[in-house]
Amino acid sequence: MGETGSLLAKLECRACCSQVESSHLAGTCPTCGQALFATYALDRLDAARWRNALTGRTTTLWRYREFLPVRESESIATLGEGGSPILALGTIPEAPGIEVDLKDDGGLPTGSFKARGMAVAVSRAKELGVKTLFVPSAGNAGVALSAYAARAGLRARVYLPQQTPVSMRAACASYGAEVVEVPGTIREAGESARRAENGRGSFDMSTLREPYRVEGKKTMGLEIFEQSFPDRFPDAIVYPTGGGTGLVGMAKAFAELRTVGLMDRAPRLYAVQPEGCAPVVRALAEDAPKVTPWPNPHTVAPGLLVPAPFASERVLEAVRSTRGGGVRVTDAEIVSAMRALARRHGISASPEGAAPYAALPRLLRDGALHAGERVLLYNTGTGLGFSAEDLTRQLET
Repeated sequence: MGETGSLLAKLECRACCSQVESSHLAGTCPTCGQALFATYALDRLDAARWRNALTGRTTTLWRYREFLPVRESESIATLGEGGSPILALGTIPEAPGIEVDLKDDGGLPTGSFKARGMAVAVSRAKELGVKTLFVPSAGNAGVALSAYAARAGLRARVYLPQQTPVSMRAACASYGAEVVEVPGTIREAGESARRAENGRGSFDMSTLREPYRVEGKKTMGLEIFEQSFPDRFPDAIVYPTGGGTGLVGMAKAFAELRTVGLMDRAPRLYAVQPEGCAPVVRALAEDAPKVTPWPNPHTVAPGLLVPAPFASERVLEAVRSTRGGGVRVTDAEIVSAMRALARRHGISASPEGAAPYAALPRLLRDGALHAGERVLLYNTGTGLGFSAEDLTRQLET
């Protein structure tokens, strides 16, 4: 199959400026332990020719191969991920004067945007010779890793908090992954996973603890650009935030597109979190350099139950670099948004994916959004497996 044409150059740490050879298997920075990021030789790209070439390429995220880290085509483990639609919602009663669009990743393989990051990260891990992968997960990332590890012929272990929905546990197991249940939240699952995996020769696929999941998430921004620029390009993107890799990935995509001269502005990025677990929104409001752990975290949205995201400095940096911000929503507002998306617009959204819709009125009242602007909501996952009625009863008990 040959080479992909990837322009991957090296890995770098934004915290201490260390650099690591991209040909080496790497997790976090060997100097300071913070996140590593892939850099590309973008000066070698003819941007106009590249954009024209996209017309004849596969509709999957691998159409952006020059901006992705996998060098050999035979290393790619794909299930057809990418190419999710942007749906026009028009104006909605809760946010008068705002043109609202929604990018719907609920139809991706494994049912969520996690397919993007895992497709790229698993493919690169395979290319670098990894045999066993593990991840702590609130659910969707574990399902995605399980599926893509199976596709790549690799072993996978998934560490899930005990309150993870049974359907998520069953899905991971159905792909052949080993499932380990852990008391507590995703934070405790991560601590337990790293203790258990120490010395086993496995590779940690946790959010921002390896360099390549964010490259898969970067394709969200590349797709938004290709699908909407310039006429329907959003002024703002509203995004449900747990670990925050999607925000980092989109900001990275827009920065790289600016570097090659294809755009001159990025949409403002807004992080949405539930009131019961909002460490990123709190840090943004307090102008803090990083998050502090959220006490007693709780929410009906399991993917947003991340009390202390790793490398939170980079998440905050992504939002601030676009002049965006953050907003909290209640669980009741999330459930109401799930119903509204389904009944008004025919869109199935998970609690996480419905959070941006719930945030619209608050962002408008706070002056973050303005009449006449175009706003893109990001639905990160399907609502299949979630019942708004069951979640309402859960809130009432």
